[in-house]
Amino acid sequence: MAILEVRALEKHFGPTRVLEDISFSLEEGQALAIIGSSGSGKTTLLRCLNFLETPNHGSISVRGQVLFDAADPATQRESEVRRKRLHFGLVFQNFNLFPQYTALENVTLARKLLAKERDEANSGKKDLLAAIDQEGKELLERMGLADRAGHYPHQLSGGQQQRVAIARALALHPDILCFDEPTSALDPELTGEVLKVIRGLADQHTTMIIVTHEMAFARDVADQAIFMDGGVIVEQGPAKELINAPKMERTRQFLSRYTEN
Repeated sequence: MAILEVRALEKHFGPTRVLEDISFSLEEGQALAIIGSSGSGKTTLLRCLNFLETPNHGSISVRGQVLFDAADPATQRESEVRRKRLHFGLVFQNFNLFPQYTALENVTLARKLLAKERDEANSGKKDLLAAIDQEGKELLERMGLADRAGHYPHQLSGGQQQRVAIARALALHPDILCFDEPTSALDPELTGEVLKVIRGLADQHTTMIIVTHEMAFARDVADQAIFMDGGVIVEQGPAKELINAPKMERTRQFLSRYTEN
């Protein structure tokens, strides 16, 4: 069974249809690359998956559980939104770290707040917080930032900040880790260090959706790929096949911009 199933998803902003009839599935342990021009609907799709936007039509299911169905108001209760977001970890383009917190505090903050909301901290509070901090340190070590745990965002490079953001997303153990153009805010010399981390996560069979303009990276790291244009899926299939030998003319035209450079 697929870990994620998206069926006939649509999103409108007034009369403008930003997403139309978006359907795809993702198997556990696979990486899906979503490619396309700016304005093609890629970021809106991620925001719908993370319930930062409410689709006008369609459904989203994780592990066979319907999280959202536009035809079922019971799946759209505001009180359930934060719980549903826990299925998806989102890494933004521009880091979005809290400047007043250290790298470790940024990584552990959401986990600690969640524990407090669930009353997990009522018994053994000291031990629980220590365990959360220890896991945060281990995540930073996985990101190659063990010696930066006490640093504030302004003391970190852009690449280091994005790696902290990845650790923060992983801290809540999401079913699916989503990246929205994770290297677009980085200087070229820092892009490689973030792509290396994502490649490592793919090697560990982390289930991921990656919106990216890094075509060679998408081809080599992703299992599946989707090309979007004008808010619709033009073509989808195995990443290597789609990027090396696209079937649709619109896909070929888009990819030619990268192969010609």
